[in-house]
Amino acid sequence: MNWTDTQEIAEKLYDNNPDIDPKTIRFTDLLQWILNLDDFDGDPDKCGERILEAIQLAWIEEYE
Repeated sequence: MNWTDTQEIAEKLYDNNPDIDPKTIRFTDLLQWILNLDDFDGDPDKCGERILEAIQLAWIEEYE
């Protein structure tokens, strides 16, 4: 997975943390959780606030 795999990342985050409301997550925590995903190979230096926001929004959709 890479930063462009927004939906897949969101699904994995939801699967790993089904009881966490993604609206309450700080971007610093979100970034670390993404980097810790088993299949994630993205470069942390290539991530920005817009990417994290898109992943968080996709995770919110999964959560709701």
